[in-house]
Amino acid sequence: MNVGGPLAGWRVVVTRAAASSSELARRLEAAGAGVVEVPTIEIADPADGGRALAAWAARTEELDWVVVTSANGAERLVAGWGGPDAVAKARVAAVGPGTAAALRRAGVEPALVPPGPSSGAALGRALPPPPRQGRVLLARAETADPELPRVLAAAGWQVEEVAAYRTVPVAVPAELAAAAGACHAVTFASASAVRSYLASAGRAAVPPVIACIGPTTAAAVAEAGLSVDVVSPVQTLDGLVSALAEEAARRGRPPPSAGHRTRP
Repeated sequence: MNVGGPLAGWRVVVTRAAASSSELARRLEAAGAGVVEVPTIEIADPADGGRALAAWAARTEELDWVVVTSANGAERLVAGWGGPDAVAKARVAAVGPGTAAALRRAGVEPALVPPGPSSGAALGRALPPPPRQGRVLLARAETADPELPRVLAAAGWQVEEVAAYRTVPVAVPAELAAAAGACHAVTFASASAVRSYLASAGRAAVPPVIACIGPTTAAAVAEAGLSVDVVSPVQTLDGLVSALAEEAARRGRPPPSAGHRTRP
């Protein structure tokens, strides 16, 4: 994506998984921003080491759909099933474009990607009506929002949940939290990153502008009593950068680095 330099002069916090290289940081820097990367979560194997997920690879004929709700879930599904050929035996639905892109990078073309903002409820509504005794496998984080299985069950689906991974909070060093608090904006790409960041770094490390990749992540910010300034209408890293760039253009200059306001 070529967005020029609309974020020139902005210092932006990127919250990310500890072991991941930050594609988001590179995109923000290409848009002119100075970036402070803050690891907030670590992606780990589920408690069973992935055995339950792997076991479903031999049972795809029992499934009408396999549903993934994050890029991490998509990557873990393909790895846990032994590669894209095994996953191709099932119909896979992705919660949104970011998750769909992760599937494609792993060699799997999703059969369903709902239009509009990414959410579990939207994905549940986008699935066609189930056949008799229709079964859906949810491959996602060990601790995940219960909304999607409720929506699917209400629609008549038999829902099987399997842990594809778990997120482990990472402590934010005091000096990194202080550097983050002096920035102009913070980006969040998952609800788990929001919760871990606030629990470890605290509100003083939250810059004036909060940018979220989608409504689920924004809801986690709101639940913490903070207001959200930017919600990307397209749930991809490029979409998040574009949305923050639009906010920067609207403001004209970076805000004072004096911490973020709470919701009224």
